[in-house]
This record gives sequence, C-alpha cells and structure tokens, in this order.
Amino acid sequence: MEDQSTSSKERIEDKFRWTIENFSKFESKKKLYSESFFLDGHSWRILIFPKGNAVKYLSVYLDGEGLANLPYGWSKFANFKLTLINQVNTTMTKAKECEHEFNARESDWGFTTFIPLDEFEDSSNGFIVNDTCIIEAEICIKKSEDENQVDDAVPTQVCAEPINHSDNTTSFGELVDFRGLGKIEKAFVPLLEEVCSLHPSLIDSQQKRSRRFAEWALTALGRVLHFLKVQKAKDMNDEACNHLQILWEELEIFKFDLTWLEPHVQSALGMKSYIEKALEVKMMKEHVTALEMETKRLKAKIAASEVDLEMARRDLAKAEEGFKELDLDAELGYGGP
Repeated sequence: MEDQSTSSKERIEDKFRWTIENFSKFESKKKLYSESFFLDGHSWRILIFPKGNAVKYLSVYLDGEGLANLPYGWSKFANFKLTLINQVNTTMTKAKECEHEFNARESDWGFTTFIPLDEFEDSSNGFIVNDTCIIEAEICIKKSEDENQVDDAVPTQVCAEPINHSDNTTSFGELVDFRGLGKIEKAFVPLLEEVCSLHPSLIDSQQKRSRRFAEWALTALGRVLHFLKVQKAKDMNDEACNHLQILWEELEIFKFDLTWLEPHVQSALGMKSYIEKALEVKMMKEHVTALEMETKRLKAKIAASEVDLEMARRDLAKAEEGFKELDLDAELGYGGP
C-alpha cells in the first residue's frame, strides 16, 4: 500500500492499490477480496464480483471489514473513490466516487454496475493486460468531535447490507434530494414518489423529524420497495426471505403506517413455501403425466397384440380345415395283418 496517509482532527486519507495477477484464475469466483489495509484504526479491503453481482457488469465495493466491532451508535463517514486502471491509455481509466456512513451493519458499499463485463474483459480495451488488472481505492474519513456518533437516536440496525450478498438487491451510491427531506439513493426516488403520492402520511410523518432521521427512514422504505420491485418470485429462497425480513424489521422501527405494504411483504415472504409446494405439485403432475403416457403406450401395445392374436386365430382356423391330427408316436406299419 502506498504510504500516503495524512491525518488531522477532521480527516484521514489514504490510497490502496490492488494488483490482481493471473486474473483469469479468479473469474469463476463469485466474489474476491483484496488484502486488508488499515486506516483510522480499522481494516478495509476492496471487494469485487469478477462476473458481476447478479448483473453483467464488474461490481466493485469498499468493504470495511474492521467495522463489525464498532460500538452501538458509532459510525465512520467516508468519501471514497474506486478506480479501475486502464493500463494502455490512462485517460480511459474508470473511476467512481461516493460517500457513505459505514457502521457495523452497513460495512460495505460501492458500485454494482461499475463497468460492463464485455468492455472490461476485452483485452484490447486495456483494463486487463497480461492477465492482470489494477484497482485502486482512495478513502477520506471525516471525523468530528464525537467520532461521528449517530444523532437523533437513529438506531444502527436500520441499515441493511448494501451489497447483494444474496443476489437480491443492488447498491447504487448516487444520492439525490427527495422533497427537501434529505438525500436518498436515486434508484429509490421513483418508487418513493409513487407510494408517497398514494399515501401522503408517509411524508407527513417525517416533516417534524430531523433531516438525518428522515433520510434513514425513507432509505429503509426505499430498500423494501426496491426489493419487491426487482425480485422475482422464483428467486425467493431462504437467503432472499431472510434478507427481506431484515429489511422489513428495520423499516418497522420508523413507525410508518405500513398497513398497505405489509400484505405484499408477507406475500413475498410466503413465496418460498408456495414455490416449494408448486414444485412438489409440478413434480407430481409430471409423474402422473409420465404414468399416463406409459399406460397409453401399454394399452396401444395390448391393442396391437389383440389384433395379432385375432389374426393368428383366423390363420389357425383355416389351417385346421380338413386337417386331422395323427398320433405321431404311433408306429407307421407296413400293411400286414
């Protein structure tokens, strides 16, 4: 790691370069971590999904692995930039920046759609040269007098895992203002606009809250809405159900009137049992269909055999006309007395 750390009362900065040699050996892995580096008393690392996090893009994140032991209510607010180095033409280097409040429950963040896989994997584009790619992480941690202690009594458990560990959700990073209440992930805004228009109490309940509280509350709601929007019924396995349950429990903390949303959540949570039952029924139907086909085949075979039998009987009757059976064990004789 390059020794570029500078520290002050307000900010700590550092840069880490990850050179991945023999990259093709790791392409089959679902996700890949860099070695750890340390900043502000905690360990960090870069996380990538070589074949994409449920998308056809290289997915790149900053993982605060050392933040799992943060005490209740504490967090680390960081600006960071993730860079994919172009080794042929540096002007084509890809970089994305965002800011995030890391804590024990939300210790990783980044970009699911960093660069299309076909562009990344094309060796002529310069991102993979001699089976090697290079990724950099630049981090600036902002510090306050109280080490960024969470305000407004917003509990840390309202944060869900931002990375799609179960291939259910996507982290975006780009934030936009939502009705003056706070900055929300851009992907959530259309969903929030739709439900807030139908249920104005969602906005009313946040008017007297602090900006930070409203941001957490609306983000929690946006995550549930996004999950229900993008998730396919067929993918509601144990992990997906557990993830949705966590998102739902976190959303309930904010005391929204969610009577309109709960049936949809419960229906999604019950989808696993439905899918299992549907699969059982499907297998039974296929078994019955196979038996019916076998029965038809056997019946057709029996019908053909009955025809053959009838024809054989007729041929036998014709052959027996004027035919008298003899005792073949009797002596032939020679006509004597």
